[in-house]
Amino acid sequence: MSLTAASTLATIERTGPRRVTDLAVTERITQPSMTALVTTLVRAGLAERRPDPQDQRVVLVALTPAGARYLLARRRAGAEAFARLVEKLPPADVAALRAAAPALRHLHDLDEEQRTRAVVGDP
Repeated sequence: MSLTAASTLATIERTGPRRVTDLAVTERITQPSMTALVTTLVRAGLAERRPDPQDQRVVLVALTPAGARYLLARRRAGAEAFARLVEKLPPADVAALRAAAPALRHLHDLDEEQRTRAVVGDP
């Protein structure tokens, strides 16, 4: 699965069901590309299209239970691979990673905040 596909699933997991246009903005791809990606995710059973309860003319993309399981498995596999690599580092490098972890978390949070603002239309 592409990084964009996995990121799209994670966005839906984090923000709840979204319009295709909102997902395209968040993931920084074109709307036609997102439409194709969503079609692929739906066919794989990882996402589903559903009507917006606020406006039945609007279609939202939602995460399926299979999509949630996929994300969990992907995160676990990534964490395990990362842990195996960290075990190979000298102690000084491990300490440097630990010291940098709060700043890296802050960068991640800033990116998430920016992506969320893009979806809701805030500057």
